[in-house]
Amino acid sequence: MLLSKLLSRTNFDSYQDFKENYELHVPERFSFPRDVVDAWAEAEPEKRALVWLDDHGNRREFTFAEMSVLSKKAASYLQGLGLQKGDKVMLILKRNWEYWVTALALHRLGVALIPASIQLTAKDIAYRVNAADIRGIIATNEEWILEQIDQAAPSCPGLGWKGICRGQREGWLDYSAGIEQAGEAFVAPELKNSDLFIIYFTSGTTGMPKMVVHDQTYPLGHIVTARFWQHVENNGLHLTVSDSGWAKFGWGCIYGQWISGSAVLGYDMDNKFNARNLINVIATEQPTTVCVPPTIYRFMMKEGLTRRDFLSVRHCCTAGEPLAPEANREFQRLTGLPIHEGFGQSEGTVLVANFPWFDPRPGSLGKPSPLYDIAIVDKDGNECGIGEEGEIVIRGLAEQSPPGLIVGYLQDGRFQRGYDSVYHTGDVAWMDENGFYWYVGRNDDVIKCSGYRIGPFEIESVLLTHPAVHECAITAAPDPIRGQVVCATIVLSPGFTGSEALTKELQQYVKKMTAPYKYPRVVRYVEALPKTVSGKISRAQIRAQSVQ
Repeated sequence: MLLSKLLSRTNFDSYQDFKENYELHVPERFSFPRDVVDAWAEAEPEKRALVWLDDHGNRREFTFAEMSVLSKKAASYLQGLGLQKGDKVMLILKRNWEYWVTALALHRLGVALIPASIQLTAKDIAYRVNAADIRGIIATNEEWILEQIDQAAPSCPGLGWKGICRGQREGWLDYSAGIEQAGEAFVAPELKNSDLFIIYFTSGTTGMPKMVVHDQTYPLGHIVTARFWQHVENNGLHLTVSDSGWAKFGWGCIYGQWISGSAVLGYDMDNKFNARNLINVIATEQPTTVCVPPTIYRFMMKEGLTRRDFLSVRHCCTAGEPLAPEANREFQRLTGLPIHEGFGQSEGTVLVANFPWFDPRPGSLGKPSPLYDIAIVDKDGNECGIGEEGEIVIRGLAEQSPPGLIVGYLQDGRFQRGYDSVYHTGDVAWMDENGFYWYVGRNDDVIKCSGYRIGPFEIESVLLTHPAVHECAITAAPDPIRGQVVCATIVLSPGFTGSEALTKELQQYVKKMTAPYKYPRVVRYVEALPKTVSGKISRAQIRAQSVQ
């Protein structure tokens, strides 16, 4: 296994053993395509790398040998377009199988990959292209996104070309034909570990999105993510549900999974999510490990999920937003499987997680990864005591960031590290007497009411157990006496109507289920919650609406 070449040990007896003795050996010039994909292709040519399917009956399997060849052909074609080391290319490819091929090709050339969501508008695309000085865009063949790119292009003077996947369009390169006709020969540049690898645009919940820069060692940080949190298996099949434009795709659909020897189940679902379709895919394709957002677990349970649907699955995870404890308990009752929560950001790999050596505690993020020196600290940087709320930080950072952690930000064409010896996540949590972390919320989301600090997650978890509540977000609303009060913005379940009586019922429900002072004094009913392009609830937008 490749892991044995990268880790001093691959098996650990306990979390404490894992935390104290996890040791990663970083090759001097690590190349993910060469040292992982090509290495598997040489050692086990028929080893399965990707199982790809969509909602229209299309299905393909790819071995590592096939991925190696296809990505070399793509690299040859892209190099012929003039791409050089350090250039940047945006991919808007959903879960098309060509994403995996193209990502590897760009990594071979030392071209920085910039994933992007199909939800981006022309304005979003133009901002990203100009801010990052993007040379080319490769996009899926969907009319709406192609129109957005065409509308953005005239205001992007540095954009050299546009490539369309599986189609033809005036003013666009036939990218699929280009790969098919290309040879495997290309000139591989000399790459250092510090060279650009991938750039994520943050969701932009507060102002314009920032460009998060990762170097060539980024995939190595995801060994902890994949092998020790998602618990992927050599020759297993892992499913993470994520659009390729999100950092979560890098967490669950390629890097750590392939290093660990697991194939990836690439389910290229239609843009409108269908829980029954996903259940059928899991029952038919039989993944061994699964990681999906909390919302998808809830939707699958409402669709009538059973243990039979999950017979092949041995380990379940979630991240991206907190999972309500009751939802975790209900899922375990239905399937026999607990859900292992994890926490992290686009700026890094999994930071805190429910690792396999201890039973997950519903509602808890778990315990810190051994890859980083993680702590909860107060505003003065002092480590918090048991039960004391503080910010999750990564300490002891040298000039060279550890594998998987952001190396800096790009802004106005300049690189900035953005932190010194401590990286601040901006997320608030507290630790219990057994070392488990419990999430409170983003710094900006914590509500300060009459001297109390109230985290939104706990109240949201309570409200989501009420049958009238389909979705909800807890934010602060201004109050002339208390400073701030708790505001609940709620999307109701079918069959329920917002009323004064329902508001009082929900308020009393929260008072009974948690500390009475945490109940929402303001309740608003809406048709839908505003979300960022990465699917997260935009609390900043909700707070702004509360002020109006």
